[in-house]
Amino acid sequence: MRNEALVGYLLHQRPYQEKRALYYLFSQQHGLIHGVGKKGAPLFMPLQLFATGKRDLKTFSQIGIASQHSAQPAIEKDNDAAAINALPYENITGQHQYSALYLNEILWRLLPTEDPMPLLWQHYQNSLQQLRQPLSADELRLCLRKFEQYLFSELGFSLALTHDSVQDAIEPDVSYRFLPDVGLVAISQNNIQSEHLESATGQSVFMGSDIMAMSQLGITDNTLNHWSKIHRHLIDHLLDYQPLHSRLLWQQQQRYQ
Repeated sequence: MRNEALVGYLLHQRPYQEKRALYYLFSQQHGLIHGVGKKGAPLFMPLQLFATGKRDLKTFSQIGIASQHSAQPAIEKDNDAAAINALPYENITGQHQYSALYLNEILWRLLPTEDPMPLLWQHYQNSLQQLRQPLSADELRLCLRKFEQYLFSELGFSLALTHDSVQDAIEPDVSYRFLPDVGLVAISQNNIQSEHLESATGQSVFMGSDIMAMSQLGITDNTLNHWSKIHRHLIDHLLDYQPLHSRLLWQQQQRYQ
């Protein structure tokens, strides 16, 4: 691309030389793009910029806050520092920042580069807008679980909740263990006690009736806890069980409250 106008959100950045940073940008046009630009771009704000480069690492210029009334970057060559400092609407504050950081981290760590995902981009933008509003604890969790579901779909992962790993129909009175690379595994009555011990060390056990409710109702207040367990297992599996920094920050913050 050569001086291509982009709109996107900054997911992550690292220092790169004295006055520049390496940016991971989730763009509306091309999905996740890596580029180098002047330091100071804000998180959680829609950015407008220009990108140049044929290789994986692009050069970003004229980084500014996108207009609320326009999806396309402005053509005027404003000073980068002035444009970056012009914040036209509210950012995410308080504890909701940890949730927004979590969304950013799973995106930049899981998305392939330069693979357009306009629907996921829109869902991300909508999720950030929700995080700008007052939310209860359950409303916050619903926001995150629904976004994770969109992400799994874009990455080609679907959760089969009507049948177990050997294609037997889910039975309401049977217990099941969820394994991300296998699916739902029925637990024999003789092994239920040992499986519950395994659950305490990181594996989760679900009653078939709860799985059937998840399949019928989707992500709701009544099924939220079960979806949270399954999604956490799947996220950890996709990340090869490497820790999430945003999750660690949240846990530390909870400790000091």
